[in-house]
Amino acid sequence: MSDYLVKAYAFDGTARIYAAQTTSLVEHARKIHDAYPAASAAFGRVLTASLIMGAMYKENQTLTIRIDGGGPIGKIIATVNAKGVVKGTLENPHVHMSYKNKLDVGSIVGNNGYLHVTKDLKVRDIFTSSAELQTGEIADDFTYYFAKSEQIPSSVGLGVLVNEENEVYASGGFILQAMPGIKEETIKQIEDNISEMKPISELISNNLTPEDIINLITKGNHSFVEYLPLKYECDCSKQRFFTGLSTLDKNEIHAIIDDNKPIEIVCEFCKTEYEFSISELKDLL
Repeated sequence: MSDYLVKAYAFDGTARIYAAQTTSLVEHARKIHDAYPAASAAFGRVLTASLIMGAMYKENQTLTIRIDGGGPIGKIIATVNAKGVVKGTLENPHVHMSYKNKLDVGSIVGNNGYLHVTKDLKVRDIFTSSAELQTGEIADDFTYYFAKSEQIPSSVGLGVLVNEENEVYASGGFILQAMPGIKEETIKQIEDNISEMKPISELISNNLTPEDIINLITKGNHSFVEYLPLKYECDCSKQRFFTGLSTLDKNEIHAIIDDNKPIEIVCEFCKTEYEFSISELKDLL
């Protein structure tokens, strides 16, 4: 099944909910980065949350999410637009920890650091908001980010399952946000409904759809307003890297040319290799 996201308003418009299935794109990202199981789970959660956040913005706006909790996985970065397209990278994909037969995402991410969200809203300035990591489990950290940095009471659920062959076979998540005018009894009902749910990764692996997940949260008190296909895709190109090389100091370019060897640049998001010949390097001058 193709990955997609669905948005709904619930409880008479006092809450909005985004739910997504991201299994295929997270598996695609795992293959690109050759990630180990726990790293795949952490990366998949970040990609999923980023896609849901991206859907909250307008078509030409972009977000970059950076997480660095001081754990062995290092930095995790995801860049997403409002069209459902994400790309990402992680500093150390070859890390794995488990605890009682569960992937130990919190330990590999760490909680001694920050979650940063940089927003390019296509206005005058690009700005970044941040929040301290709470657990390194990703969902808790996004929940805290929304409350502290955006002052929006939210509930975030994320999950990734990896099989014995190290393949991602279930990935998805949801973000619920309270709207102005929400009643205390509604909040209590939402909390009770979510507490009764099985883990998101288990729901996805049991073939529940994003619509089904929203129905579990609202018990049917919602209306769907938007569907969005999702994918992992990099927008790199040789021309873009060539432009980047042109910003180098001329002495650096001369030094590269004097080595008389073509250079190779690898995109950190998709691992595509671009080779630049000596003649192309001379064109930079």
